[in-house]
Amino acid sequence: MDEEKSGMKRYSWIFGGLLLLASCTGDFKDINTDLSGVTDEDLQIDYNEHGIRLGIIQQGIYFNYDYGKGKNWPFQLTQNLNADMFSGYMHDGKPLNGGSHNSDYNLQDGWNSAMWGHTYSYIFPQIYQSENATRDKHSGFFGITKILKVEVMHRVTDYYGSIVYTHFADPDAEYAPDTQEAVYKEFFCELDTAGTVLTDYVESNPEAAEFSRFDILMDGKYTSWIKFANSLRMRLAMRIALADKEKSRSEFLKAFNNEYGVLEAENELVAVSTQSGYTNPLGELNLVWNETYMSAPMESIMNGYEDPRKAVYFATCQDKAYTGQYRGIRQGTCFSHTSYLGLSKLQTTQKTDAILMTAAEVWFLRAEAALRDWTSENAGTCYERGVTASLRQHGISQTADYLNSDKLAADFVDTYDTENNIKARCTVSPKWIETADRDTKLEKIMTQKWLAMFPEGCEAWAEQRRTGYPRLFPVRFNHSKDGCVDTEIMIRRLNFPGGLQTENPEQYRALVNALGGDDNAGTERQTCCDQPCEKWP
Repeated sequence: MDEEKSGMKRYSWIFGGLLLLASCTGDFKDINTDLSGVTDEDLQIDYNEHGIRLGIIQQGIYFNYDYGKGKNWPFQLTQNLNADMFSGYMHDGKPLNGGSHNSDYNLQDGWNSAMWGHTYSYIFPQIYQSENATRDKHSGFFGITKILKVEVMHRVTDYYGSIVYTHFADPDAEYAPDTQEAVYKEFFCELDTAGTVLTDYVESNPEAAEFSRFDILMDGKYTSWIKFANSLRMRLAMRIALADKEKSRSEFLKAFNNEYGVLEAENELVAVSTQSGYTNPLGELNLVWNETYMSAPMESIMNGYEDPRKAVYFATCQDKAYTGQYRGIRQGTCFSHTSYLGLSKLQTTQKTDAILMTAAEVWFLRAEAALRDWTSENAGTCYERGVTASLRQHGISQTADYLNSDKLAADFVDTYDTENNIKARCTVSPKWIETADRDTKLEKIMTQKWLAMFPEGCEAWAEQRRTGYPRLFPVRFNHSKDGCVDTEIMIRRLNFPGGLQTENPEQYRALVNALGGDDNAGTERQTCCDQPCEKWP
């Protein structure tokens, strides 16, 4: 593993040099490649032609790449100023935009269009080119491209709803968008293709390891990528549980019963490795920009639980008035001061691997599946395996006390303004109670899943919207346009980029039609079927 990662360093300069210049307008018509110093000879050596593209795609999931305009800020716009906050994970301690912005649902188009613009301009074109370049030349790389395609694009549809997917780079189809329902069905087909291709390739070439030095997410083994594909299928299957019960169940079981398995061991995870020369943009935002702090829900739940991961996730307050304490910031208070800058920052650094998926998440998926009677597994056992995996992932070996804890979330007391104080919303303890009703069990599963996935806000926000858990604090001030966001139900999605309405009105209208509702932050997405958690299928 170390040797493989070291080998990647020799090629990190190539990753930084391959830039894709495409239109940011969403037209999908200008897919041009600027090799920026990478020669044809470079591309032909040792699978570089395929590996370079896949390197950019892997980094692009977490938007930390340099295409001539700098690093870190793409991540801030694509994830930190929306999903990381809406998920209940963190909050900026600075009074951006006079204190009114995404935090109070006064959505900023320049922030919210970033996921769309950067994905379609820089990442999806690389995926498109990789598919075409590897389909007939190297099935191993082709299978991995398909998995990465789903990993990248499910985050985009989870943000917006309808997206351009099956007709990307297809002028004959006028770049027609897909409904979210259609996109999710296509995701499962893509994973079918990946699984078949990689399984056949592994069986025919059991010693093959061509991708290993380009792999910055896993251990370079094709079998590990099959396991990732299975785990990803579980995630997506559960996402549609309220929208299409039978499809959800069948796709979950397809992954559950696959001979290559899923992420299961405590040390099994999918993460963008910093050993490859990649630096974690969240670490830069945290330590250099001073713009990522503990959220109020995190303070409430982790302090109330006396959660041992608290010291792993967050630093104690720098403000002398709160020395040794963990204190956070409530969303939607419209503060216009800097009084929170001494509160708890994250422990994430530039050298922290950017985790995309863990074994703990998969155990919680299995717990929910068991709760839905999809498998013969015990939901409580899977739940405790998930909690244990998360704790041990972070070096916490003593788990018994936490698993038997009856502690509850604590009320939030603001460090600056008492008007922001609010009673705890989370109603469950860490201890599994076999006799509890099904909704209580689901709340336990989802609350611990939320804690375990930190700081991956994209997935946490998607799952919180799907189930309503954990119970987050509502915004104090709701400045959504025309009151489109219900304060208690909270934000549902991001608007499509504002520029589309003027630069490509036909495509914009097609996207809105495929969305099936108004283009605002209160419109429910189709397939993910965001409904109150009490409504079991």
